[in-house]
Amino acid sequence: FEVSAMNKHQTFRRQSRRLALCGLMTALSVTLLAMGSFVPLATFACPMLAMLCLIPVICEYGAQTGLMVYAASAALTVLLAADKELALFYLFLGWYPACRERLDRLPGVLRALVKCGVFTMSMTVMYMLILYLFRLEAVAAEFAGYTMWGIAGMLVVGNVTFLLLDRMLNRLTALYWFKRRKKR
Repeated sequence: FEVSAMNKHQTFRRQSRRLALCGLMTALSVTLLAMGSFVPLATFACPMLAMLCLIPVICEYGAQTGLMVYAASAALTVLLAADKELALFYLFLGWYPACRERLDRLPGVLRALVKCGVFTMSMTVMYMLILYLFRLEAVAAEFAGYTMWGIAGMLVVGNVTFLLLDRMLNRLTALYWFKRRKKR
């Protein structure tokens, strides 16, 4: 009887830790994303910072739990954030840290091409929705001033930035694992 009670206590304790970490990382992600609505030029930086909040969750509890934290923070951001472009950017790319490990199994050049394709398709669909379905006037006015070459240049810069984000995610994940092993 005592062993059973101890097992239940340990299970409850593990579940409590999991819930606490996931809740904390969701709250931190939403806070970072909300700050992006108030800070000029943070439309793309704050969602990338919010993606970093998924690293501890994914390392501790796996990609599925990371996707649940992403879904909760994305839903709250879409509902609460003043900057809808920022909220949609996170909605369309915030899932990436949880799926990154599968893409990292691909060989070198193919991996980079697939990652760039993921980014390009996500941004294309997102901006098509922003311009033609949601009709966000500020974004439409901004895009009206660009030439086709300007848009292509922004997409190239976006892909380079995304590959740098991917590299940062790899390094911070490795650092997290190193610090975790060092504590034990």
